[in-house]
Amino acid sequence: MSARRTPEVAVRAEAVLGEGPTWDPATGRLLWVDILSSRVHGLHPASGRRTVLATEQPVGAAKPTTGGGLVVNLRDGVGVYPREGGFRWLHHDPQPGRRGNDAAVAPDGALWAGTMRDDERPGGGTLARLAPDGTRTTVLPSVTVSNGTGWSPDGRLMYYVDSPTRRIDVFDVHPDGGPAGAAVSGRRPLAVIEPGAGWPDGLTVDADGCVWVALWDGGAVRRYTPEGRLDRVVSVPAPRVTACAFGGPDLTDIYLTTARIGTDPSRCPLAGSLLVVPGAGQGLPQPAFAG
Repeated sequence: MSARRTPEVAVRAEAVLGEGPTWDPATGRLLWVDILSSRVHGLHPASGRRTVLATEQPVGAAKPTTGGGLVVNLRDGVGVYPREGGFRWLHHDPQPGRRGNDAAVAPDGALWAGTMRDDERPGGGTLARLAPDGTRTTVLPSVTVSNGTGWSPDGRLMYYVDSPTRRIDVFDVHPDGGPAGAAVSGRRPLAVIEPGAGWPDGLTVDADGCVWVALWDGGAVRRYTPEGRLDRVVSVPAPRVTACAFGGPDLTDIYLTTARIGTDPSRCPLAGSLLVVPGAGQGLPQPAFAG
């Protein structure tokens, strides 16, 4: 096992609950959200230019679309901000006390979107697949804090985190999964985060097929091999690391989001900032939502 490099500050911020970093190659920007502040942030590393989109509801994730807009996982469902402006719902299903959380775009261009209860009631959340036409299929009907989702380089495996389980789970992917599209089966643990090391949160998969996972209350990001062996740890100068994603024009820099909520700013001044580890590895191109 090895530890490499030290995170640098990409954006000094005070995000209440920073989440969901995503590289958008079409615009050369890094997207991330502040869930509880209802903001989608953008950073163009080449110029340093920043953008902010205010959403009307807490936003768990924002991903680029093939049309140049954004698909967002909001409190009451999933919607799209088209490039030309405006907003439309893809799936609108308000449930009191429930909100959207992390989400990811699969190799086939569908969005896999998670939900959770505000009170984190066990089994109160879901993981669902949204096809580009908005058709929603519930894949996991009873999860607690739906978080990181990602796919192996060949698309045959899907990785997933329901944070309170302390596990990174792996599924087999069946591309011809019937009218609902890709189906998954064979859920099993890839790795278990030991007590005291934090809780698994967002994840990403690199070109070697290794899984990088952010550790909430663990102040670190870990990389696990496809066999589940821990082979790298990156210490982070903020305790609540929420997610990670490769970015930059060559996808070799890994960006880390962090949360300020529940921390002591005098002891953790970088909590809530967007951090980056240059040259951390080789990421995979992330597909845009095809809707």
